[in-house]
Amino acid sequence: MSHAGRADTRDDVANDIGSLAQQAIRRLRAYDPGHDLIALRRQFDDLIELGANESPYGASHLALAAARAAIEDVHRYPDPLGGDLKRALAEHFDLQTGQIALGNGSHELLMLLGQVFTAPDAALACARHSFAVYALSAMATGAPIQWADANPRDHAMPCGHDLDALLAVIDASTRLVCLANPNNPTGTWLTRDELRGFLSRVPAHVIVVIDEAYREYQDDPEAASAVGLIDEFPRLAVTGTFSKAHGLAGLRVGYLLAQPALIGLIERLRESFNVNSVALAAAQAALADGAYVEQVRQDNAREREALAQGLRERGLFVFPSRTNFLLVAFGPHCAALEQRLVNCGVVLRPMGGYGLGDCLRITVGTADENRLLLETLDVLLPQLAASP
Repeated sequence: MSHAGRADTRDDVANDIGSLAQQAIRRLRAYDPGHDLIALRRQFDDLIELGANESPYGASHLALAAARAAIEDVHRYPDPLGGDLKRALAEHFDLQTGQIALGNGSHELLMLLGQVFTAPDAALACARHSFAVYALSAMATGAPIQWADANPRDHAMPCGHDLDALLAVIDASTRLVCLANPNNPTGTWLTRDELRGFLSRVPAHVIVVIDEAYREYQDDPEAASAVGLIDEFPRLAVTGTFSKAHGLAGLRVGYLLAQPALIGLIERLRESFNVNSVALAAAQAALADGAYVEQVRQDNAREREALAQGLRERGLFVFPSRTNFLLVAFGPHCAALEQRLVNCGVVLRPMGGYGLGDCLRITVGTADENRLLLETLDVLLPQLAASP
């Protein structure tokens, strides 16, 4: 048999297997993590990674020490309940442990929420320019997605959530609403009063999930966390993560805060031992190190403003942000610029998949990383401006 014949046979088998999958899964596309960073790290000794919204400051010494100690017991299964971390989170947020579920990052919890509450006849509502996982969670169940237009670019919060538009798409079929505050990838945010007003108008048959992955970077006094609204709005759920300000992206720890009835549904679906023992120990220690997180917030705020100012001085539009990243409009040469940056060993995040093809998302790095980015832009931007 020829090689071509064998390849055709494999293709036929693949097609046959694909036809056996659920229809929703056949239409689903995998989450796009961006560039192959492992390959790029092998190519560049000094790769500047500003595309994944990781903390350039790493984890606290307390978290690292707890992780090293936990490695000694990796031959044992982790606590399937995550009891110690749940108790620490309950004390931190003034909740009960029954109001907390843990996940392998908040990504897992968002997908579980989609499994629980959406279906072909139970829709998800979310805003354009929202984190891609919200739509994936609904697509995996074959649920319709009710898209709400975002704010226009000339708005005070350009491309941020338009809560009136989001309310307008909710109907009798809607079961789940997902929105981030602050929002990824735009960096924009909502005040607590805006959220309370929105929640008071959402119909009783709808669960609202507020993704607060970037909560710790928020420094607007009017934009407090929605966690304090959980008792007031029993169909509210709030997600958080240790991947950002706590510097534990490599360990994958997220959490969901909600009423016990909702948490109970998530617990029925989540994988057993879904958070490993090293991650549980490190997250608990990181949560206790509030001084470290505050220092990260301050350092990030300082560097974010310096980077934003440097970008503006180069004639670029920088979206407002209360996160550890900036969304920046680079215009019609955006795709070419992004590729040239990668060729120079600088990784940013393209935004074409979010309907923002003229923009790149830039993680706020250290002062040195941000300086090198600006110096590289000083070389590349004039080249692109002169190109046809």
